[in-house]
This record gives sequence, structure tokens and C-alpha cells, in this order.
Amino acid sequence: MTSPSYLAERDGALWLSVKAQPRSKKNEIVGLVGAELKVRVCAPPVDSAANEALVEFLAEVLQCPRRKVSLARGASSTHKLFRIEGVATNEVSERIQGAMGK
Repeated sequence: MTSPSYLAERDGALWLSVKAQPRSKKNEIVGLVGAELKVRVCAPPVDSAANEALVEFLAEVLQCPRRKVSLARGASSTHKLFRIEGVATNEVSERIQGAMGK
């Protein structure tokens, strides 16, 4: 099985590329924007609130502990890269697909 364009496996972890949209009406995975997964969160982009909300939401969607999801790059950008540990690639892909559009 090939990984989706927004998901890469290297250095013993999964890397998730996200296009973030803060100040949304609800937390949700919208779909793809190029090679990134578009994720909306309610939190504003102030004092890392949106970044924290993204980490919490992704951990919830991926059904893994919050400590397994970390922001690796893009703290002040809408283009972000998250490191995910301890979850198989196919599980991440399935869980994201299941959450898309909910």
C-alpha cells in the first residue's frame, strides 16, 4: 500500500503535512490541498492556541496519546509538519480517511 501524499515515513516516525485553517466553526479534516491535508480548528492563531488545538485534534483523530503527536515545523505558518510516533502508516491513513468530512 502506498502512503498518501500528505504522509511520509522516515527516521522511525510518520510525518504529516498539514495546511491549517484557524478560527473555523468546528475542528475538522476537510480534505487535500495539493500534497497537504487541510485541517480546520476553532482556535485563533494567537499564543500557539491553534497549534495546540491542532495537536490535540490530530491525537484525537489518530486515537493516540497527545505526547505521540508533535509540531516539527511551521509554528508561525499555515503550512505545518507534524511528527507522529507509535502509530502504523496504514492506521493513520485509515483514521484520517474516516474522519474526513465529519
